[in-house]
Amino acid sequence: MMRARSFSTAALAGTVLLLSAACGSSTPTTTTPAASSPAGASSSSSSSSTSETSSSSTSSSAPAAMVHPDVTELKTASSSLGTIVVDSQGMTLYMFDKDTKGGTKSACEGPCLTAWPPAMMGASAPTLTGVTGKVASIATPDGKKQITLDGWPLYYWFKDTKAGDTSGQAVKGVWWVLDPKGTPIKKKP
Repeated sequence: MMRARSFSTAALAGTVLLLSAACGSSTPTTTTPAASSPAGASSSSSSSSTSETSSSSTSSSAPAAMVHPDVTELKTASSSLGTIVVDSQGMTLYMFDKDTKGGTKSACEGPCLTAWPPAMMGASAPTLTGVTGKVASIATPDGKKQITLDGWPLYYWFKDTKAGDTSGQAVKGVWWVLDPKGTPIKKKP
C-alpha cells in the first residue's frame, strides 16, 4: 500500500512539473501528498484527488484535461480586458506568442496541450457574432482542425472553468485574449 501511494505522489509531482514547464501556470502550484487520501481509498478516488490537486492554484479546481466541444460560434464578450473573443458557451479563447501568425502548425505540443486545449472546428466553420477577423483552421497532428482567428491558432486555458473567466491572460507572458479582429490584447490583468 505504501509503495503504491509513493508512486502516486511521484506521478502527481511529475504531472505538475510537466504542466508548469510546458506553457504552464503563472503562479506556483503546490501539491498535497497523496497521503491525505484515506487509507482505504480506491484508485479512482485517488485519481480524482490527483486531478483536483494538480490544477488548483486559482480560485477553483479544473480537470487536468478539460474536453471542449467543437466550436460552433465565435462571439464577443465584455471583460476587464476589453471586448474579447469567446466561444458559444462564453468560454474565453487565447492565442500563443510562440505560434507563427498565419503558420500551418501549432507550437503548443505535448503537455502544453493539456493546459491549453485547442479550439476545434467541427464539420463547418463557426458562425460569427461580432467577430470581424478572418476565421480559418490549421491541421492538428491527429488530422482534426484547430480554429484560427486572423492567423492565430485558438486555445482554451484549463483553469478557466466558467464563462467570463480570463485567468489565462498573460500566463508566462505569452498567452493572450484576442479582440474581435483577432489582434492579441497584451494587457496584464
